[in-house]
Amino acid sequence: MGKNNKEKTIKNAVGVAGGAVLLAPVGIPILHGLFGVAVVGLDLFAAGSLVAKSVNALTGLYNRQAKSIGAY
Repeated sequence: MGKNNKEKTIKNAVGVAGGAVLLAPVGIPILHGLFGVAVVGLDLFAAGSLVAKSVNALTGLYNRQAKSIGAY
């Protein structure tokens, strides 16, 4: 029972410390920065997907035109 009590105490202490960090004046900019990183990551992923789809579409168009004129 002693080990279980220590684990609960540590978990509670970590939870309180985490909550205190979020409420501290430093906590909000840290959260803002983390959310900013997440949003930038999503934007880069979307842009990369768009570029890849565009390249694939243009490559397919080029291949179809080349085959239609007998270049292949």
